[in-house]
Amino acid sequence: MVNKEVISGEGVPRSPLPFSPALKVNNMVFVSGQASVDENGKIVNDTFENEVRRSFDNAKKILAAAGLDFSDVVQVRNYVGNQEDLAEFNAIYKEYFQAPFPARTTLIGCLGTLLKFEVDLVAYVE
Repeated sequence: MVNKEVISGEGVPRSPLPFSPALKVNNMVFVSGQASVDENGKIVNDTFENEVRRSFDNAKKILAAAGLDFSDVVQVRNYVGNQEDLAEFNAIYKEYFQAPFPARTTLIGCLGTLLKFEVDLVAYVE
């Protein structure tokens, strides 16, 4: 049986949906998809830029609860609602991640109408 530890703590967004904010398994932390939500998991509709920043800030809170930060991230999956927002997304992304950049996948046009952006990540714990 795999030993799974739920990552939670003050400031970590909660969700009414059935998933953990993140799980630590051995030396890896798997952060569930983070979107523009408040601490209770309520969607906050906003500009694309603000939704991206809120999503990354939520992921940052979860990483901090695990004793990590963005420099520990090894993989990022991004979900961008509209192709037109890709250049703006790439500029914001570089504010949160520096070289050597994590492995990355970006999917476009897959979010429906509720969200403009979502991100999930995997981090390594030394």
